[in-house]
Amino acid sequence: MSSSCKTCASATGCSSAAKNGDGPCPSGEGATSRKKDDAAVKLQDQIISSTLSRIRYKLFIMSGKGGVGKSSVTVNVAAALAARGFRVGILDVDIHGPSVPNLLGLTGGLDVDTERGNLIKPKPYNDNLSAVSMDSLLKDRDQAVLWRGPMKHSAIRQFISDVNWGDLDFLVIDSPPGTGDEHMTVLKTIPDALCVIVTTPQEISLADVRKAVNFLQYAQASVLGVVENMSGLVCPHCGGEISLFKKGGGKELAAHYGIEFLGAVPLDPATVVAGDLGKPVVFLDEDTPAKTAFLALADRIADATENSLEAASTIHT
Repeated sequence: MSSSCKTCASATGCSSAAKNGDGPCPSGEGATSRKKDDAAVKLQDQIISSTLSRIRYKLFIMSGKGGVGKSSVTVNVAAALAARGFRVGILDVDIHGPSVPNLLGLTGGLDVDTERGNLIKPKPYNDNLSAVSMDSLLKDRDQAVLWRGPMKHSAIRQFISDVNWGDLDFLVIDSPPGTGDEHMTVLKTIPDALCVIVTTPQEISLADVRKAVNFLQYAQASVLGVVENMSGLVCPHCGGEISLFKKGGGKELAAHYGIEFLGAVPLDPATVVAGDLGKPVVFLDEDTPAKTAFLALADRIADATENSLEAASTIHT
């Protein structure tokens, strides 16, 4: 029985209370509580809609497989778009393993904008790039977040409704592996999100990514394209290329499902160094294979989004 049923004066003879509080509440505190909850959700829906209306494109970076470099792709694509002059925000919905602040070198908590209804301010990286992450809300960054579905669902909605994102060209959303609560919440809350699927070339990754494609089919999501990360290794000594995890698996997957192939990013030691420095590889002074690939990928994504307004679901079996 729900807590509202337990305290309701009509609970003794109420059919809803007899059904463990799962039935409709005809009167009393339970009905009042549900009405208040419904009103709060409707108000939040309106705020979310208003917030999203000021963001031109929403990119949802996802993959069915962990360890394929989604966060690295998210941060470097966002940084490359910002370097091209676009106004970009990063929303990190990986509640249990947020990486975005570390990759951007962002420390400290999030500030509140008292002049705008106490909305949270995204953490700025530079004038064109800012981010919001669960990591920035933790007092101890080594603290585990022990949340189940409803809590994650609520947090993701608040990351939109309670944050002063302002006017953006792109909101780039980083996600955890798989096809769970976070992904379903994002697609339901942001129905016009354009999904970018990240994979590595080998079959062990592709097998899980195919499940992600299947998930997107059921969700009737709009898919912008596929990115093949860790596509070969460029030797830092001789410049030769080694197919460490093979090459071409992402491109073959895209062709099979009729999805656009957005590009490939090679393994590059500079990416590791940049990540540990808290600096996107695209902002390094020297030219590196990964920097060149990410800049080209961002340009391809920017061009693809221009043609995405008529996109509904771009995948087929």
